[in-house]
This record gives sequence, structure tokens and C-alpha cells, in this order.
Amino acid sequence: MPKLAVNVDHIATIRQARLAKEPDPVHAAFLAEMAGASGIIVHLREDRRHIQDRDVGLLKQTVKRALHLEMAATQEMQQIALEIKPYMICLVPEKRQELTTEGGLDVASRIEELKEYLKPIKDSGIKTSLFIDAEEKQIEAAQKVGSEYIEIHTGHYADAEDEVQRRTELKKILKGIKVAQDFMLKVNLGHGLDYENIWAFSSIPGINEYSIGHSIVARASLIGMERAVREMLEIIRTFAD
Repeated sequence: MPKLAVNVDHIATIRQARLAKEPDPVHAAFLAEMAGASGIIVHLREDRRHIQDRDVGLLKQTVKRALHLEMAATQEMQQIALEIKPYMICLVPEKRQELTTEGGLDVASRIEELKEYLKPIKDSGIKTSLFIDAEEKQIEAAQKVGSEYIEIHTGHYADAEDEVQRRTELKKILKGIKVAQDFMLKVNLGHGLDYENIWAFSSIPGINEYSIGHSIVARASLIGMERAVREMLEIIRTFAD
């Protein structure tokens, strides 16, 4: 059965809006794990707009299952990863002016650079993933870089303005999953997935993990984190039936 990794960035977004002490992403991660999440994801951005260094350190100490650290391919983030030693890092593109990650990492133009960048991380025993669009050249490049996992960007599918565009984007993702499997890459999916659009993947084999944050945090603000996570897990579990 595919796993669910819960991104708690936007718990920190609420906290940072008032520069307050709560809500605490560490507490949210605890509740998500109690509800059955297989992993906790945080994105430590260069501008520290939500998750802070202290959060990552505390999560490393408290997360019982798998801590995933999303990060840009910078020397600062490489050093933090090597110090914290999360279960997995996922390299993502990052622009200061964006509200959220807008697309996949361009791996194809940076194969040697990223291969060298990931080497000390892999040597330290940390699993690696690359957040990429469902394009064959990017998937092939991920395999050449030597990453064990990829996370296929589902944002264009989630944000589609009509059914025709939605089907087109879904077809690209499904093709990308097959290409990745042919390259022996483990496939995660993430960005913009929610309680409705995730059903499109119900019959697709070989997906390792769903990375979901905003929709779970949004629902959690109304019904609580544990219930929000359990409801998403109930959906994912039906995929294996």
C-alpha cells in the first residue's frame, strides 16, 4: 500500500504570521504520526518563511518514523542535512518570490553538479529524492544523478482549470510513473493533492508515497490533525483493496 507523508510547513506558516509560539509543527507532526502517517515532511527554505532551524532539530529528535527534509541544492542546506541526518532529503527548486514551489527541479541541465552535491549526503546514509516534472528527460537525468527516489510534481494536474487540461496533465504523470519504474526509480507523488483529486491515482500501481500538506493542514484547522490524517489514510487504503 502507498504510504502517506504529511507536510507540516503550513502549521509553521500560521505560527510565523504572528511570530508566536503556536501552533507548533512538532506537535502537529506528533499528532500526524499518531494518526498513522508514515513520514513527516518539512521544507527549510532559504528565507525561513515558515519552518525554522529549531523546528528541524526538534523534529529529528521526536519523529518516530521518517523525517523528510525538502531543501534547495545549496551548500548551507547540504551542511544542515549532514548535521541533522533526516531519513530522506528531497531537492526542490526555490525562488524567494514564489508562494509555493511552482515546478520541478531542472535536473537534466545539472547532472554532474547534482551528482557531486548528493554524494556526501548519500555517503552519510541519507536517502535522496528529486522533485521533478513528469518529463522523460528529467526522469532519465534523475537516474543518471543516482537518486533512489523521485517525487513527481502533481501541481499542474491539481491546478488544472478544466477537465481537458486535467486529463492531459494526468496522462503526463501516469506516463512519467511508468518511465520512472522502467529506470528502477522509486516514485513519490506530491504537490496540490487533496481529498478529491487523489482518487485519480486509485488504480495506479507502484506509487511509493503521497506527499500531502496544504489540504491536510487546511482540513485539520477545522476538524483536527489526527482526524484529517486518518481521513486521507482511509482514502489511500482503499487503493490497495
